Amino acid sequence: MDTHNRELLARVTTHLKVIYPQVDLNPLALELLDVMGLTTSPPLPAQFNNPWDESDVWLITYGDSIQDPHQKGLVTLRKFLSRHLDKELTGVHVLPFFPYTSDDGFAVSDYLSVRKELGGWDDIQRLAGDRRVMSDVVINHCSSEHPWFKNFLKNQPPGRDYFVVMDEGADLRQVVRPRTSPLLRPSETEDRGILNVWCTFSHDQVDLNFANPAVLIEFARILRFYLDCGIRVFRLDAVAFLWKEEGSPSLNLPQTHEIVRLLRTLIEHVDTNAILITETNIPNRENLSYFGNSNEAHMVYNFSLPPLLLHSLWSGDCHYLKNWLMSMPPAQFGTTYFNFLASHDGIGLRPAEGLLDDAEIDALVRTAEAFGGQVSWRALEHGARKPYELNIALFDALQGTHKGKDGYNIERFICAHAIMLALEGIPALYIHSLIGTHNDLPRVTATGHARAINRHQWDAGQLEQALADPASEHHQVFERLKALIRLRKAQPAFHPNALQFTLHLSDAIFGFRRHSLDRTQNIFALNNITDQPQTIPLTELNLMLQHDWFDLISGQTYDSLTESLSLAPYQSVWISNRRGNIDR
Repeated sequence: MDTHNRELLARVTTHLKVIYPQVDLNPLALELLDVMGLTTSPPLPAQFNNPWDESDVWLITYGDSIQDPHQKGLVTLRKFLSRHLDKELTGVHVLPFFPYTSDDGFAVSDYLSVRKELGGWDDIQRLAGDRRVMSDVVINHCSSEHPWFKNFLKNQPPGRDYFVVMDEGADLRQVVRPRTSPLLRPSETEDRGILNVWCTFSHDQVDLNFANPAVLIEFARILRFYLDCGIRVFRLDAVAFLWKEEGSPSLNLPQTHEIVRLLRTLIEHVDTNAILITETNIPNRENLSYFGNSNEAHMVYNFSLPPLLLHSLWSGDCHYLKNWLMSMPPAQFGTTYFNFLASHDGIGLRPAEGLLDDAEIDALVRTAEAFGGQVSWRALEHGARKPYELNIALFDALQGTHKGKDGYNIERFICAHAIMLALEGIPALYIHSLIGTHNDLPRVTATGHARAINRHQWDAGQLEQALADPASEHHQVFERLKALIRLRKAQPAFHPNALQFTLHLSDAIFGFRRHSLDRTQNIFALNNITDQPQTIPLTELNLMLQHDWFDLISGQTYDSLTESLSLAPYQSVWISNRRGNIDR
């Protein structure tokens, strides 16, 4: 074994020592390296780099969010992206495209297959040839129809000891979870009687037992297969719940963090541009812990942004959003934030804990319900429950404020995205935000699931008609967002790791400054988050006099000494001292 291999073996063994202190580590480390293909050829040297820049913008979508009865879902998606978003998007997160039994893909019954109605691995590889593809790694649990669980019931390998079994009377009072269903599922086995298996999310989503190293080996094998299929970005779904211990919250345990660090080490030695992103819908400080010491997740979802921005736009007060932004540490080299406002899930309220008080969260719940949304709940001790997320299409959520509906739906919606596109980190737009999809209440009725409200499936022909009609709100939203995206991609000051400073303005104007890594560009992002005009003297911004300043969005120029800036309701400006290359 050469020097690089020995160094990697030592590093992997160090990770494993934290996770499995009682296991013979050398054979396990060698097996992991073998599964990842890192014993037959020299591994790539690990290095800290930023495999992203200001041009990176992502789309979040299901493989069948746009449907054409004459072709597979991934073919339809690729054609739509090529036709409409070829210059705007550098990456696409295709939500679980595997065979599944429930939860719209998150109860995986086969990790190594693509659903037939979507296409095959060759379609994933074609997508990956156009832009980066992010795949979910549904690592915490699998479907109760997965062969592993069927083997568990038969007491046969592989799977016999892949699941978490708890004795009657186990102390599970501290367990934190986002559901109100019973935690344990009584499961009748062929020769072991009835066993109580751990199910964090639903009884069709059975939690895997990572205390068994064989489960870790299985997922290393899965990751290597995805890498071979062209996938380079891996979303670790619900990873915070990975490690279970009786008498503990079984959330964010040290072994979970070490497993993330180990997986990063492995994939980076296969491809230095491979990326791990952790999906941890939990309070902000806990979420940030998944950066580790810049040696854990490359990216973390900025989960506090959606509820705080929604609160600001509904209340006309950015005080809490501003305080949060000032508290956010800059992401270190080799890491960044993954910014989003909407996704296939609802708008999480746990990430607002400690940032908004109960009265403000209750106001969010009431307004979401007034705009046709629903609320999902999580269980607390003694049968109590607490709102977990708001289930609503973002376009409908922003049709008004706490005062009710008004005429600023599109302006407020664009303002929200102008804020996200300018923030430190990589922006990601959900397909139904990009095209202004409304609440799908019939789908909620048909499925019985609140999250279905924001999982509409468009007919491809009808969507093309809507986007081609200048009078349609879908066209207006789509074209305005695309223009903002193209503008954002050209500005060095919007590099995901460019410096960011919160501006101290009135609570009616949410503002921050971005400063390019080479110090040549400054952008002041100012956003009126109210339904009333706002004015600010430009002297408050302390613009440098040696530069000419102008708004990248409107093109308006400013005299920094004498002018005041007037902002219409929900208007955003990006005041810059230089123009980027818009044709980039």
